[in-house]
Amino acid sequence: MRRKRVLPLAALLLCTPALAGTAPAVAAPQTAPAGPLRILLTNDDGYNAPGIRKAFERLTAAGHDVTIVAPLTNQSGTGTKMMSAPTIAVKHPEPKVWAVDGTPGDSVAFGLAEVFAGDAPDLVVSGTNFGPNVAGLATHSGTVGGAVAALEHGVPAIALSTGGVSAPDPVTTVNAMGPTLDFAVKLIDRLRTRARSGPLLPEGVGLNVNHPVVGADGKGTAAGVSATFQDPQTLLEPDFTDAGDGTWKMTVKVDLRPAVKGSDVEAVTADRIAVSPMNADWNTGPVDRAVASALITGLRP
Repeated sequence: MRRKRVLPLAALLLCTPALAGTAPAVAAPQTAPAGPLRILLTNDDGYNAPGIRKAFERLTAAGHDVTIVAPLTNQSGTGTKMMSAPTIAVKHPEPKVWAVDGTPGDSVAFGLAEVFAGDAPDLVVSGTNFGPNVAGLATHSGTVGGAVAALEHGVPAIALSTGGVSAPDPVTTVNAMGPTLDFAVKLIDRLRTRARSGPLLPEGVGLNVNHPVVGADGKGTAAGVSATFQDPQTLLEPDFTDAGDGTWKMTVKVDLRPAVKGSDVEAVTADRIAVSPMNADWNTGPVDRAVASALITGLRP
Protein backbone atom coordinates (compact mmCIF):
# COMPACT_ATOMS: atom_id res chain seq x y z
CA MET A 1 0.00 0.00 0.00
CA ARG A 2 1.36 3.42 -0.92
CA ARG A 3 1.15 6.20 1.64
CA LYS A 4 1.94 9.82 1.05
CA ARG A 5 2.87 12.40 3.65
CA VAL A 6 3.47 16.10 3.32
CA LEU A 7 6.09 17.51 5.65
CA PRO A 8 5.73 21.24 6.42
CA LEU A 9 8.81 23.39 6.09
CA ALA A 10 8.61 24.13 9.81
CA ALA A 11 9.27 20.48 10.60
CA LEU A 12 12.47 20.60 8.58
CA LEU A 13 13.47 23.85 10.27
CA LEU A 14 13.22 22.15 13.63
CA CYS A 15 15.89 19.72 12.45
CA THR A 16 18.34 22.57 11.89
CA PRO A 17 19.54 24.07 15.20
CA ALA A 18 21.21 27.07 13.54
CA LEU A 19 17.84 28.12 12.08
CA ALA A 20 15.52 26.98 14.81
CA GLY A 21 17.60 28.35 17.67
CA THR A 22 17.02 25.20 19.70
CA ALA A 23 18.74 21.89 20.41
CA PRO A 24 18.72 19.30 17.61
CA ALA A 25 15.42 17.53 17.10
CA VAL A 26 17.22 14.19 17.18
CA ALA A 27 19.89 12.91 19.50
CA ALA A 28 22.96 11.26 18.02
CA PRO A 29 23.92 7.81 19.30
CA GLN A 30 26.77 8.03 21.78
CA THR A 31 28.20 4.57 21.29
CA ALA A 32 28.26 1.93 18.57
CA PRO A 33 26.19 -1.21 19.25
CA ALA A 34 27.99 -4.52 19.57
CA GLY A 35 25.74 -6.11 16.96
CA PRO A 36 24.40 -5.01 13.57
CA LEU A 37 23.92 -1.31 12.93
CA ARG A 38 20.74 0.63 12.26
CA ILE A 39 21.52 2.42 9.02
CA LEU A 40 19.70 5.25 7.25
CA LEU A 41 20.51 4.82 3.56
CA THR A 42 20.16 7.78 1.21
CA ASN A 43 21.59 9.01 -2.13
CA ASP A 44 21.16 11.67 -4.81
CA ASP A 45 20.31 9.41 -7.77
CA GLY A 46 16.83 8.61 -6.46
CA TYR A 47 15.37 5.98 -4.15
CA ASN A 48 15.02 3.39 -6.91
CA ALA A 49 18.46 3.85 -8.52
CA PRO A 50 20.68 0.76 -8.95
CA GLY A 51 23.33 2.03 -6.52
CA ILE A 52 21.06 2.48 -3.53
CA ARG A 53 19.16 -0.73 -4.20
CA LYS A 54 22.40 -2.70 -4.41
CA ALA A 55 23.57 -1.00 -1.22
CA PHE A 56 20.34 -1.95 0.53
CA GLU A 57 20.71 -5.59 -0.49
CA ARG A 58 24.41 -5.82 0.41
CA LEU A 59 24.18 -4.03 3.77
CA THR A 60 21.08 -6.03 4.70
CA ALA A 61 22.86 -9.27 3.74
CA ALA A 62 25.68 -8.22 6.07
CA GLY A 63 23.16 -8.25 8.91
CA HIS A 64 22.44 -4.53 9.28
CA ASP A 65 18.98 -3.03 9.77
CA VAL A 66 18.72 -0.72 6.74
CA THR A 67 16.04 1.85 5.94
CA ILE A 68 16.04 3.83 2.69
CA VAL A 69 15.11 7.50 3.03
CA ALA A 70 16.10 9.01 -0.30
CA PRO A 71 14.94 11.47 -2.97
CA LEU A 72 11.92 10.58 -5.08
CA THR A 73 13.74 11.74 -8.23
CA ASN A 74 17.32 12.22 -9.38
CA GLN A 75 18.91 15.06 -7.39
CA SER A 76 22.48 14.84 -8.67
CA GLY A 77 24.44 18.04 -8.21
CA THR A 78 22.15 19.53 -5.56
CA GLY A 79 24.99 19.61 -3.05
CA THR A 80 23.97 20.53 0.50
CA LYS A 81 20.69 22.19 -0.51
CA MET A 82 17.94 21.74 2.06
CA MET A 83 14.43 23.06 2.69
CA SER A 84 13.84 23.05 -1.05
CA ALA A 85 10.09 23.78 -0.84
CA PRO A 86 7.55 24.97 1.77
CA THR A 87 6.03 21.48 1.83
CA ILE A 88 7.70 18.15 1.11
CA ALA A 89 5.71 15.25 -0.31
CA VAL A 90 6.81 11.89 1.07
CA LYS A 91 5.83 8.47 -0.26
CA HIS A 92 6.18 5.17 1.61
CA PRO A 93 5.99 2.74 -1.36
CA GLU A 94 7.22 -0.36 0.44
CA PRO A 95 8.47 -1.47 3.85
CA LYS A 96 11.80 0.10 4.85
CA VAL A 97 11.61 2.59 1.95
CA TRP A 98 10.68 6.28 2.09
CA ALA A 99 10.80 8.48 -1.03
CA VAL A 100 11.11 12.21 -0.33
CA ASP A 101 10.23 14.71 -3.05
CA GLY A 102 13.24 16.88 -2.28
CA THR A 103 17.01 16.86 -2.01
CA PRO A 104 19.28 14.38 -0.20
CA GLY A 105 19.50 16.92 2.63
CA ASP A 106 15.70 17.04 2.82
CA SER A 107 15.62 13.25 2.85
CA VAL A 108 18.10 12.95 5.72
CA ALA A 109 16.32 15.71 7.68
CA PHE A 110 13.00 13.90 7.28
CA GLY A 111 14.57 10.56 8.14
CA LEU A 112 16.10 11.83 11.36
CA ALA A 113 13.04 13.85 12.41
CA GLU A 114 10.29 11.41 11.47
CA VAL A 115 11.40 7.91 10.42
CA PHE A 116 13.99 7.66 13.24
CA ALA A 117 12.22 10.14 15.53
CA GLY A 118 13.76 10.12 19.02
CA ASP A 119 16.09 7.22 18.22
CA ALA A 120 18.76 8.29 15.72
CA PRO A 121 20.37 5.67 13.48
CA ASP A 122 23.88 4.45 14.23
CA LEU A 123 25.09 5.48 10.78
CA VAL A 124 23.98 7.31 7.64
CA VAL A 125 25.29 5.88 4.36
CA SER A 126 24.80 7.99 1.22
CA GLY A 127 25.17 6.10 -2.08
CA THR A 128 26.58 4.35 -3.77
CA ASN A 129 26.61 7.14 -6.31
CA PHE A 130 26.70 6.54 -10.06
CA GLY A 131 30.01 8.22 -10.90
CA PRO A 132 32.80 9.77 -8.85
CA ASN A 133 32.65 12.47 -6.19
CA VAL A 134 36.27 13.55 -6.09
CA ALA A 135 37.87 17.02 -6.28
CA GLY A 136 35.37 19.79 -7.08
CA LEU A 137 32.67 17.21 -7.83
CA ALA A 138 32.47 16.46 -4.09
CA THR A 139 31.71 20.09 -3.28
CA HIS A 140 28.57 20.05 -5.45
CA SER A 141 27.57 16.44 -4.86
CA GLY A 142 24.15 15.58 -3.49
CA THR A 143 25.62 12.28 -2.29
CA VAL A 144 28.14 14.16 -0.15
CA GLY A 145 25.40 16.66 0.78
CA GLY A 146 23.29 13.88 2.28
CA ALA A 147 26.22 12.76 4.42
CA VAL A 148 26.90 16.37 5.50
CA ALA A 149 23.27 16.75 6.61
CA ALA A 150 23.77 13.78 8.93
CA LEU A 151 27.02 15.18 10.32
CA GLU A 152 25.27 18.48 11.07
CA HIS A 153 23.03 16.51 13.42
CA GLY A 154 25.85 14.58 15.05
CA VAL A 155 25.17 11.29 13.26
CA PRO A 156 28.19 9.46 11.76
CA ALA A 157 28.09 9.36 7.97
CA ILE A 158 29.79 7.81 4.94
CA ALA A 159 29.39 9.01 1.34
CA LEU A 160 29.97 6.23 -1.22
CA SER A 161 30.68 6.77 -4.93
CA THR A 162 31.64 4.46 -7.78
CA GLY A 163 33.56 5.74 -10.81
CA GLY A 164 36.76 7.03 -12.35
CA VAL A 165 37.49 10.65 -13.22
CA SER A 166 35.99 10.36 -16.72
CA ALA A 167 32.31 10.25 -17.66
CA PRO A 168 30.90 7.01 -16.22
CA ASP A 169 30.06 4.12 -18.53
CA PRO A 170 26.67 2.69 -17.48
CA VAL A 171 27.50 -1.01 -17.61
CA THR A 172 30.98 -0.99 -16.06
CA THR A 173 29.99 1.54 -13.39
CA VAL A 174 27.00 -0.53 -12.25
CA ASN A 175 29.22 -3.63 -12.25
CA ALA A 176 31.80 -1.81 -10.12
CA MET A 177 29.14 -1.09 -7.50
CA GLY A 178 29.58 -4.71 -6.35
CA PRO A 179 33.23 -4.25 -5.30
CA THR A 180 32.34 -0.80 -3.92
CA LEU A 181 29.77 -2.26 -1.56
CA ASP A 182 31.97 -5.21 -0.63
CA PHE A 183 34.52 -2.65 0.54
CA ALA A 184 31.84 -0.60 2.29
CA VAL A 185 30.84 -3.63 4.35
CA LYS A 186 34.48 -4.17 5.35
CA LEU A 187 34.87 -0.50 6.22
CA ILE A 188 31.76 -0.49 8.39
CA ASP A 189 32.96 -3.66 10.13
CA ARG A 190 36.29 -1.90 10.77
CA LEU A 191 34.49 1.12 12.22
CA ARG A 192 32.46 -1.06 14.54
CA THR A 193 35.50 -3.06 15.65
CA ARG A 194 37.57 0.04 16.35
CA ALA A 195 34.70 1.76 18.12
CA ARG A 196 34.36 -0.93 20.78
CA SER A 197 32.11 0.86 23.27
CA GLY A 198 32.74 4.30 21.76
CA PRO A 199 31.45 6.22 18.73
CA LEU A 200 31.82 4.84 15.21
CA LEU A 201 33.73 7.96 14.13
CA PRO A 202 35.17 10.95 15.96
CA GLU A 203 32.51 13.59 16.56
CA GLY A 204 31.78 15.59 13.44
CA VAL A 205 34.01 13.53 11.13
CA GLY A 206 32.58 11.66 8.15
CA LEU A 207 34.16 9.75 5.27
CA ASN A 208 33.93 10.39 1.54
CA VAL A 209 34.74 7.08 -0.14
CA ASN A 210 35.42 6.85 -3.88
CA HIS A 211 35.84 3.43 -5.46
CA PRO A 212 37.41 3.21 -8.95
CA VAL A 213 36.08 1.21 -11.88
CA VAL A 214 38.64 -1.55 -12.38
CA GLY A 215 38.88 -3.94 -15.32
CA ALA A 216 37.16 -4.05 -18.68
CA ASP A 217 33.91 -5.21 -17.05
CA GLY A 218 34.20 -3.04 -13.93
CA LYS A 219 34.28 -6.05 -11.62
CA GLY A 220 38.02 -5.94 -10.92
CA THR A 221 39.63 -5.50 -7.51
CA ALA A 222 41.06 -2.12 -6.61
CA ALA A 223 44.84 -1.84 -6.27
CA GLY A 224 44.60 -0.72 -2.66
CA VAL A 225 43.16 1.84 -0.25
CA SER A 226 44.48 5.36 0.36
CA ALA A 227 43.69 7.95 3.03
CA THR A 228 43.28 11.05 0.87
CA PHE A 229 42.11 14.65 0.75
CA GLN A 230 39.95 16.44 -1.80
CA ASP A 231 41.99 17.52 -4.81
CA PRO A 232 41.59 21.31 -5.35
CA GLN A 233 40.84 21.09 -9.07
CA THR A 234 37.28 21.50 -10.35
CA LEU A 235 37.29 18.70 -12.99
CA LEU A 236 34.23 20.04 -14.81
CA GLU A 237 34.22 23.29 -16.78
CA PRO A 238 31.10 24.83 -18.35
CA ASP A 239 31.21 26.25 -21.86
CA PHE A 240 28.56 28.75 -23.04
CA THR A 241 27.48 29.52 -26.61
CA ASP A 242 25.34 32.58 -27.34
CA ALA A 243 22.30 31.61 -29.41
CA GLY A 244 21.66 35.26 -30.22
CA ASP A 245 18.11 35.29 -28.90
CA GLY A 246 18.82 35.97 -25.26
CA THR A 247 19.56 32.32 -24.48
CA TRP A 248 22.84 30.51 -24.07
CA LYS A 249 23.61 26.86 -24.66
CA MET A 250 25.75 25.25 -21.98
CA THR A 251 27.92 22.20 -22.43
CA VAL A 252 30.28 20.70 -19.88
CA LYS A 253 33.74 19.34 -20.51
CA VAL A 254 36.16 17.43 -18.29
CA ASP A 255 39.29 19.45 -17.52
CA LEU A 256 41.60 16.99 -15.79
CA ARG A 257 44.89 18.45 -14.59
CA PRO A 258 47.74 16.56 -12.89
CA ALA A 259 46.56 15.29 -9.53
CA VAL A 260 47.96 16.69 -6.30
CA LYS A 261 50.01 14.09 -4.45
CA GLY A 262 47.94 12.38 -1.79
CA SER A 263 44.62 13.52 -3.24
CA ASP A 264 41.48 11.57 -4.07
CA VAL A 265 42.06 12.13 -7.80
CA GLU A 266 45.54 10.62 -7.58
CA ALA A 267 44.21 7.56 -5.78
CA VAL A 268 41.25 6.87 -8.07
CA THR A 269 43.29 7.34 -11.27
CA ALA A 270 45.72 4.74 -9.87
CA ASP A 271 42.80 2.30 -9.33
CA ARG A 272 42.95 2.79 -5.57
CA ILE A 273 40.01 3.42 -3.23
CA ALA A 274 40.11 6.99 -1.89
CA VAL A 275 38.93 7.54 1.69
CA SER A 276 38.79 11.24 2.49
CA PRO A 277 37.70 12.68 5.86
CA MET A 278 35.04 15.39 5.79
CA ASN A 279 32.95 17.37 8.20
CA ALA A 280 29.97 19.68 8.03
CA ASP A 281 32.00 22.90 8.11
CA TRP A 282 34.50 21.73 5.42
CA ASN A 283 37.50 22.28 7.69
CA THR A 284 39.19 18.89 7.60
CA GLY A 285 42.80 19.06 8.66
CA PRO A 286 45.84 16.93 9.56
CA VAL A 287 44.12 15.41 12.59
CA ASP A 288 41.15 14.21 10.52
CA ARG A 289 43.48 12.81 7.86
CA ALA A 290 45.41 10.99 10.56
CA VAL A 291 42.14 9.45 11.74
CA ALA A 292 41.36 8.27 8.20
CA SER A 293 44.86 6.89 7.77
CA ALA A 294 44.69 4.93 11.03
CA LEU A 295 41.23 3.67 10.15
CA ILE A 296 42.22 2.08 6.83
CA THR A 297 45.61 0.67 7.87
CA GLY A 298 45.68 -2.95 6.76
CA LEU A 299 42.22 -2.69 5.17
CA ARG A 300 42.08 -4.25 1.71
CA PRO A 301 39.60 -3.91 -1.19
